Amino acid sequence: MTDASHPTPYLDLAPVRNARGTVSLPGSKSISNRVLLLAALAEGRTRVTGLLDSDDTRVMLAALRTLGVNITQGERPDEVLVEGCGRFHVGRADLFMGNAGTAIRPLTAALAMMGGHYLLHGVPRMHERPIGDLVDALRMLGACVAYQGKEGYPPLSIGWGELNLSRPVKVNGSVSSQFLTALLLAAPLATRSAGRDFVIQVEGELISKPYVDMTLNLMRRFGVTVERDGWQRFVVPASAVYRSPGQMLVEGDASSASYFLALGAIGGGPVRVTGVGRDSIQGDVAFAHTLEAMGAQVEMGADWIETRGVKVAEGGRLKAFDADFNLIPDAAMTAAVLALYADGPCRLRNIASWRVKETDRIHAMEAELSKLGATVQSTPDSLTVTPPASWRPAEIGTWDDHRMAMCFSLAAFGPVAVRILDPGCVSKTFPTYFDVYAGLVEA
Repeated sequence: MTDASHPTPYLDLAPVRNARGTVSLPGSKSISNRVLLLAALAEGRTRVTGLLDSDDTRVMLAALRTLGVNITQGERPDEVLVEGCGRFHVGRADLFMGNAGTAIRPLTAALAMMGGHYLLHGVPRMHERPIGDLVDALRMLGACVAYQGKEGYPPLSIGWGELNLSRPVKVNGSVSSQFLTALLLAAPLATRSAGRDFVIQVEGELISKPYVDMTLNLMRRFGVTVERDGWQRFVVPASAVYRSPGQMLVEGDASSASYFLALGAIGGGPVRVTGVGRDSIQGDVAFAHTLEAMGAQVEMGADWIETRGVKVAEGGRLKAFDADFNLIPDAAMTAAVLALYADGPCRLRNIASWRVKETDRIHAMEAELSKLGATVQSTPDSLTVTPPASWRPAEIGTWDDHRMAMCFSLAAFGPVAVRILDPGCVSKTFPTYFDVYAGLVEA
């Protein structure tokens, strides 16, 4: 198939009928980048295993090293040793953040709370992804953050500020949960210098709550317990100090699991993923319940999930759905492509966050599903997909979005040839995706 180390302009996927096998998942991007920052800010050394090797984690590793964090390669390719430094020792740096939201947002908060002379920037799409709600919250604290281009978006410069924790800091929760996560992860830096609690008040409806839960879980593992009053008020205690747990194992990526679990649902199966299961701290494991609602058989263990289902290439159909995907927006993209094989129109609701991801995913998904013959209608926060009455061969644009490339591999179970443009974009989170996919499917 293809490998991100040998980029190619397109990848042709011939129609396939069956899928079966077992996949050992790469590490979670969301957990990997959170753990790297926590380990850097903690007292002591942390051995991180199961670390994802991808564009986004390389960006975070490079930034932390530039900031003076001692990170060495472990005995295995997915292992690093991080020497915690409490605070970054380098006070001036130019940091390229690629298109990694899980890196630029928490680092912006951490650097702003420390103060210094920093510039954070990325690829052109990063400069179109909003960060204004986080900057507003940091400025409310007294941090010095300035826009170097368009108001509300990177690039950003950070200077010295004087933090004031005498009143709660307010942050909008309705655009991205990463803004709240960034404040939470960086909060112990402020409590240490101010000697008082750090109180965060969320304004608006907080989206993607499972990702915030993940953040709180990982903070606890590094010795900081946050008091939470519903989803509106969070208190990081004045005594908060990160201390290394010694070793951290990164779970398999539950968002990436969705593609393989979907293969089992439409290709007969069984397809099993290992590295994530019933004990996962990731919200996207709930995608297994979405597949059950669509008619798939799902079994789950502590660290594995297995699916079996219909064979859509032989006329089988999934059950249509009308569901709220606010809690699992990444895995929802997989459901949108599965709608091609449903027995009626499918509606994905409460997915406004798609518009500020790696691309405007509502617009991109509407455009690419339509190419295959589906009838697609969109609103600012929803997508309705009616399966094709007549399939059409298509070149699928991936919009420089790794998840577009991966989820549209499922379109190969239709009766037409599918070409994936720029398949190498999967390097953002899963460089070997198409090789793993090829090992599971057959004509």
